[in-house]
Amino acid sequence: MISKELLDELLKDYKKPEDLLGQEGILKELTKALVERCLNAEIETYMAESAAKDEESSNRRNGYSKKRIKGEFGEAEIQIPRDRNSDFEPILVPKGQSRITGLDDKILSLYARGMTTRDIQDQIKDLYGVEISHSLISQITEAVEEERKQWQNRLLDPIYPIVYLDAIIVKIRQNSRVINKAIHLALGVNLSGNKELLGMWITENESSKFWLSVLTDLQQRGVKDIFIACVDGLTGFPAAIETVFPKTTVQLCLVHMVRNSLNFVSYKHRKEVAADLRKIYTSPTLEGAEMALVEFGERWDGSYPVISKSWLSHWQGIIPFFAFPDEIRRVIYTTNAIESLNMTFRKVLKHRRSFPTDESALKVLYLALGNISKKWTMPIHHWKAALNRFAIEFPDRFPL
Repeated sequence: MISKELLDELLKDYKKPEDLLGQEGILKELTKALVERCLNAEIETYMAESAAKDEESSNRRNGYSKKRIKGEFGEAEIQIPRDRNSDFEPILVPKGQSRITGLDDKILSLYARGMTTRDIQDQIKDLYGVEISHSLISQITEAVEEERKQWQNRLLDPIYPIVYLDAIIVKIRQNSRVINKAIHLALGVNLSGNKELLGMWITENESSKFWLSVLTDLQQRGVKDIFIACVDGLTGFPAAIETVFPKTTVQLCLVHMVRNSLNFVSYKHRKEVAADLRKIYTSPTLEGAEMALVEFGERWDGSYPVISKSWLSHWQGIIPFFAFPDEIRRVIYTTNAIESLNMTFRKVLKHRRSFPTDESALKVLYLALGNISKKWTMPIHHWKAALNRFAIEFPDRFPL
């Protein structure tokens, strides 16, 4: 611990923030002094060890070279000790490195929030007075790409009680023009009740054919069974799932249905319409849900006829829900898992007009996922009760 007396000595001339954190501030000078002290200690240790190995060695210290380093303190010029044989390799500031650990993490954190390279350059300069190049940011973020690929290809659990399948749209530059592409997301709830993004896949359009390749990839990475798959209303989606996981119950995502319905509703009616839609999907029986849908149409078809028509056209994808007991229903319709994830991803993406490559878009979302998944440490609400019901409903498929 640094003594109070030493701190008092260091801060005796402190009058304004710039004296502490500015370009000529105490923090910068102290960092420079500590780094140089450590480097001198390193070379003394190195020379002593070299002499012990070879008593006749003629290697000696040979002055210093200058090097500019960057860190959260700003930018400083330091003296790097040298030896005659040029064999000494500093550990604290290795050859070829000009950054003190910490700055890289800040750059990755800003990148994960969707900031552009120019925005990151400006932010780092404002915060630390350090000018960093476009190539440096690319070099730092590129190191994440290998980690992302390993994550994308990792082995998965054999069983996921619930998997949400959805896609978000991003703008990618391709062949000198910007086009929309779909990033497909598979969000699983594992047997512990924790959320886990199983992967991200990108293609030009969302299609049941591409989803078939996604599901095949999940199978090849170890997934043997999914009890319930929650999907949007994409044509052919149930058939694609049945091809790979024939026992899986396909459930149309009620969160999507409600959200899409409310897109047609004026602000003054949104609460009333939402409440009447809730009567449909919270009905304890299928018969009650059908009656609630009829009543909804009688009340709202005059103003919003497309809503009841949409629910009727998707009814076969909705009704599996009513076969589940309350404990399982609750974790499906009260867990806005995929919608919450999508909303966070969209906040990150809105800072970027477009991405230069598919990989750059996936890299940003992967880094953003690191922040999001920090909150996924606890099981979803009501999970214990739901897990017991899963064991009863799927006795021959539930692991014991």
